Parts: sequence; structure tokens; C-alpha cells
Amino acid sequence: MTTAAFAWQNLHALPRPGLAELFHHGEARVAALSARLALGEGAITFDWSKTHLDAAHLAGFEALAQAMDFDGRRAALFAGDIVNTTEQRPAEHIAQRGFGKDSAVEEAAALHARMRALVDAIHSGVLGEVRHCIHIGIGGSALGPALALDALARDGAGVEIHVVSNIDGCALEAAMARCDPATTLIALASKTFTTIETLTNARSALAWLEAGGVADPHGRLVALTAAPERAVAWGVDETRVLPFGEGVGGRYSLWSSIGFPVALALGWDGFAAMLAGAAAIDAHFRDATGAANLCLRAAFADLYYTHLAGCQTRACFAYDERLRLLPAYLQQLEMESNGKRVDVNGVPLAGPSAPITWGGTGTDAQHAVFQLLHQGTLDVPVDFIAAIAPGDDLDPAHHRILLTNCFAQGAALMAGKPSRDGARAYPGNRGSATILLDDVTAESLGALIAFHEHRTFANAVLLGINPFDQFGVELGKDIARQMEKGGAHFDASTTALLRAAGLG
Repeated sequence: MTTAAFAWQNLHALPRPGLAELFHHGEARVAALSARLALGEGAITFDWSKTHLDAAHLAGFEALAQAMDFDGRRAALFAGDIVNTTEQRPAEHIAQRGFGKDSAVEEAAALHARMRALVDAIHSGVLGEVRHCIHIGIGGSALGPALALDALARDGAGVEIHVVSNIDGCALEAAMARCDPATTLIALASKTFTTIETLTNARSALAWLEAGGVADPHGRLVALTAAPERAVAWGVDETRVLPFGEGVGGRYSLWSSIGFPVALALGWDGFAAMLAGAAAIDAHFRDATGAANLCLRAAFADLYYTHLAGCQTRACFAYDERLRLLPAYLQQLEMESNGKRVDVNGVPLAGPSAPITWGGTGTDAQHAVFQLLHQGTLDVPVDFIAAIAPGDDLDPAHHRILLTNCFAQGAALMAGKPSRDGARAYPGNRGSATILLDDVTAESLGALIAFHEHRTFANAVLLGINPFDQFGVELGKDIARQMEKGGAHFDASTTALLRAAGLG
């Protein structure tokens, strides 16, 4: 059997033709590297033809996948085996969508039923008039709900949700200014229920409720957590604690009770549609083999650019205002998952792991960062994400111009334009991929997010790393706690900064 080292050696030895050469038979290439994945309603088109992948590289990466036991690692994920080896846990976010160990799927269904009962009770007025909910969390406890709500609740919501993540009091003040304490719930989202930013914001929110005349502020709390006993000890009524399993990681937790504000805003059917879209991708990822597996194919392109072409970043541009928060969501998903320096055995990696994920919204980004993408010295692979159906009722010219700009940017990056004037020359041969949704719906958004989850997992398997822990975020937190406690000694610069801010 081919070893990973031998597979990488073969990949590095392959010729790397340019995009102009690869598009010599353009229609055949598009047919080979594009696919349309059907959902319950509508579909998503994935086009990797403008990347530098060719038949030889696809075969080479398939050999790498075999050497890294991709099939075995994927099977372990879907069996509910321990795949988070450093913390000795399974990764059970797919159980929220009906896949995995039977016991985990049954538990997820039961917890969803509990969440639905609370959502239905709120909508029916059992808790009195509820017009607003301030959702307090950070990281995965906030990014997923914020993305889903911004994408799907623009035409109104059953309950208006305000997501607050930043410990900066300006964020919470802004949310509270838009709410009436008498008709506002507070949702506290924290897996461990120890997150200092979330709990500090929660205490201030409770004080705001009390100052606003709410007789029982704690009675307006809903806790979304994998540590229900801590939530109850903190003062949340146990009937308003919505648990989720320990095996559901924070950045993969939108599908659990962390999605409560989404269900509250959209209604249960909207949340269920997100789960269904994600489940469609789960089934594809589980069953498709080799490069026909779209999530794995995306990982092949990612590794081509980081390992073979030496690219250190990957850009994502959403040509749809409804998806403007997607790049920020993907930053955490990809960099917190795969920003590692050792493999699953603790051995230092021989090459790069995750690139820096960044991006923005089209067409705004064209007038900000595309200068570097087209003419800069750095080569940056780009993902373009758009939808065929518009999200507005204005003159169709708006959406037509949006889409033509999206497609034009990919074409321009690939083709370039020579000129005797260097300042006006475009080198071209710059790779991109396009993901085109029929429409931005709850189902297609769920599918889009799950696609990136499995793409991230596939990258991790091919690199031999664990994408489900995140110890890199702990050191800074530990030092901040030392500063808060006082008495610790730091470097001269940090000590001077603390003194300048009146903190030391």
C-alpha cells in the first residue's frame, strides 16, 4: 500500500499545467469538475473547473486519501467512534441530523423535541408576550446562529433575535437599546457554562432586566449548554435548560440547542429545513467515493494550493448580502479546526496545515481587496459563493449585475490580460471555485454549512490531524485570568500596557 510520504512525493513530482492549458477542452473539463447536488427543493452547483486540479492530481490525491485511511476515518465519524483523540470523544454533530451511533441519534431527537416544545410554548404565549431575545454566546455559540439569522430572517421573524458575542459592553448595550425588558428573553449559549465573556454579559443582562422592572429576571433566562447542572446552579430554571451532548463541538453546534434562536425566529419548520439540508450533504459525504465526493474534492483543491503551490491564504467571497457573515463563520470552522502543528500522534507536521481563511462580500470586496488578488505578488485561491434567485424585490438589474460581477471575477482571475504597461498587466492563471445555490433557503444554507464541515474534516484526515480540539485558544485565556486575578508577573511590554490602561 502507498504510504502518505510516497503519495506526497508523487504529487510534488507531477507537472502543474496552467489554467489556459487545462481549458484546452473547456466543456469537457467543466463537465468533469462540476456537479449539481439536488436537495429536497432546489440544488447547489459546485464548480472546481477553474482550479488547477487535473486528472493526474485527482488520482494523486486519491492515493493520498487511501494512504491516510480516509474511508476508515470517515466510517469512524459516522459510527460515532472516538475521533477526537486528544479529548477522547466522538464528534456527534452529525447525530443532530440523523447520522451516527443509534444512541446519539436518539438522544439528539429527544433533545430536539424538548427544544421544540419550548419554542412552541413561547410562540403560543405561555411565557407571556415575547417580542425579543438577546442571544449571548461567543465563538461557535454565536457565529452559527448569527449567520443563519442574518441569512434567513430578513423578511421578519416570530421573535426578533439580537446576537451578542463581544465582551465589549458596547455590543450588549446596543442590543438592549433595541429591546423592551418586559418582552425580552435572554438565551445563554455556552457549552461548558464557564465562558467568562458569556457569563459576564449575562450578569449585565440580568441587571438590565431587573432595572427595567422585571420581577424575576432569572425566569427570563434560557440556557443552551452541554453542562445543564452548571446552568441550574447558576440560576436558570431547569425547565428552560436545553442541553446538548458533550460530543457536539462548539463550532459544530448550530444543529443542537445552540440553534434555539434560529428556531425561535423562523419557527420549527425553518430549523428542521436546515437540518434536512445538512443531512443531504451528510448522505453524500458518507456514500460518494474518491473525487466524486464533493467535500473530498474541495479538500484536494485546498491541499493543492497550500502544499503544491505554496499559498498561505484562501479567500471566500459571498456574492449575496444574505451570506455576508459566511466568511467569518468559515474562519472559525477552518482555522480553529485545522490550525494545528502536530498530527494525531503528537508528531510535528512536515508541511503546512490550514491556510488563513479570509474574505468578504461582493461587490464591496472588489473595491477593496481584489487589486491584490489580480495583480499582487501573492497567489490566493478564491471561492465565490452566489445564488441564482435574488433576495430582494427590486429591479432585476441589481441581481443581474451582482451575478455578472461574480462570474467575471473568476473569469478574470483565470484569463488575466497581458500589457506592455506592467501597471495594467494581469498575470492570470489564478485559481478559483464557484458554489452556486439555486436560492438562499434554510435547506440550502444547512447544506452549505455542512459541506464546509465535511470539507474541513476531509482536509484534517489528509493531513493526519485532529480537527475537533482547540487547545490553541486556551493560553491567552489563562493569561487574561492571571491578569484579572493580579499578582502575576509578565514581560516588560505587557506590564507597561497594563499600567498605561490603569490595570496594573
